[in-house]
Amino acid sequence: MGLFPSEGKNRPPTVAKSETPLTERSARATGRTAQFRRGWRSPWLAVLLGGLLMGLTPDPVNAWPLAWIALIPLWRAVVNPASSPSLWRAFGLGCVWSVTYHGIVLSWITHLHPLTWMGVPWLASVGIALFAWAFITGLGTVTFGLWAVLLRWAIDRCGLSWAGRLLMGTALWCLLETFLSWGPLAWPFLSLTQSPGNLWILHLGRLAGPAAITAAIVAVNGCWAEMSLSPVWPKRGWGQAFRGAALTGLLLLVGLHSLGGLLYQQPLSDLPEAALQIGLIQGNIPTREKLTPAGTRQAITAYADGYRELVAQGADAVLTPEGAIPELWTSDRQRRSPILQAVRAAGVPLWLGTFRPVGPITNREMTQSLVNLDAQGQVTSQYSKVKLVPLGEYIPFEATLGRLISRLSPVSSSLLPGSTDQIFATPFGIAAIGICYESPYSELFRRQVADGAGWIMTASNHDPYPARMMRQHHAQDVLRAVESDRWAVRVTNTGISGVVTPHGETVWLSEPNEYVTYLTQIYRRQSLTPYVRRGQLADMDFGRDRDGPEPYRSP
Repeated sequence: MGLFPSEGKNRPPTVAKSETPLTERSARATGRTAQFRRGWRSPWLAVLLGGLLMGLTPDPVNAWPLAWIALIPLWRAVVNPASSPSLWRAFGLGCVWSVTYHGIVLSWITHLHPLTWMGVPWLASVGIALFAWAFITGLGTVTFGLWAVLLRWAIDRCGLSWAGRLLMGTALWCLLETFLSWGPLAWPFLSLTQSPGNLWILHLGRLAGPAAITAAIVAVNGCWAEMSLSPVWPKRGWGQAFRGAALTGLLLLVGLHSLGGLLYQQPLSDLPEAALQIGLIQGNIPTREKLTPAGTRQAITAYADGYRELVAQGADAVLTPEGAIPELWTSDRQRRSPILQAVRAAGVPLWLGTFRPVGPITNREMTQSLVNLDAQGQVTSQYSKVKLVPLGEYIPFEATLGRLISRLSPVSSSLLPGSTDQIFATPFGIAAIGICYESPYSELFRRQVADGAGWIMTASNHDPYPARMMRQHHAQDVLRAVESDRWAVRVTNTGISGVVTPHGETVWLSEPNEYVTYLTQIYRRQSLTPYVRRGQLADMDFGRDRDGPEPYRSP
């Protein structure tokens, strides 16, 4: 019996041809699937995801636990021996992670727009806001792209073990954050990712400042990354490296949180005689209004009325925001001011945010300052802002760029920075002061506390920024309160104002964009943490903490 025509080699050619396109389509589909899988596993995509996760750790999401895994993709991509990236590739990977993280955290800068009230055209205003966002983001991007380059270079040059890579990567990150803090623009250090949600880990700042928190985050991430990379290294000894990295990561994560928890549990032991009643006034007058004659009059009335109200409630002193009175404050020019008359009538000190001349008024040079007005309304102490905003409050390299760049500031005169060794003396002792975005600069506060400051006060504007920026700023002040073991009060123009204990607990927060007066009680303290005594390189001892806080000494 013969075969059917469709069987064997006598199969019709049309059928044989019909299978060829199917095979090709299947191969193409398989290739696309393989490409998709390779793309999904791409280190670039993983690094981008890591930066996104780290960007969700501060406000408004406050997903601070993500910080303990968000660096793993970058670490793996830079260290991975299977790919051995070039220095340029390592730099690119570091930039992708960093631009994602910094771009998300600093996105509030775009709220500079609109600047039309300053006479800037709408399109130019958009460009200025985007440039400011891109420039500050780019500064952090390049800095931590450099981290990836240096770590990869050290691996290629020295052949580091997993423990050596862990130490090198952690040290480099802390060093680069320190360098960034020396400049005029700094904000999203890794310590910010844990504030105010993880108060236990914030207490590591008492031992060695924000670098201790950064070191903990980087080291734990490095351990998890090295653990995941162990099988990629030569078979000999990979199991030992896996176990070592896993155990080290677990011990660091649990041990450092436990240490911070022990510091957090220590009682404050504040003394009744060290109590201080401080009144806070959140004026809520937008800058675009305050700088008009009508707005200035409104500000003077609001702060004079708020001062009287708080004095009637029993305030020992009253604190106002940065630039509460947008005028030069001199005895001659302000002798008829309702604020000065209110202070003289009540006899209660006022800490006023205003501008002060430097040299003759005709020089048109001034400082952004907080002044202490005594019972007679005289300026007896002054803190001048140290960290000025580039282009907003001064022109970098003004002799060269001054003719090309107009400052993005409504203040027509030049602002000069204050010195770093200022002491703000009050009738109640010395206070540590920060104005505007000085809050991220921990060294400014450390020096003042080391010089005898018994509490912290920050005065800011915050207009026109959104609530997420205000809460990030509050998180910076929480860090400063914890690491220096001081009560902190913060007052702003448009919000948010608040009060923080030395353990970082928020006693009170105002609502944004509201006029608010609030009376709070804090305590002056004279204790010195290891960080305050020795700076970022403080030894891991407990010093003051062994014996409890020193008793308050009247000035």
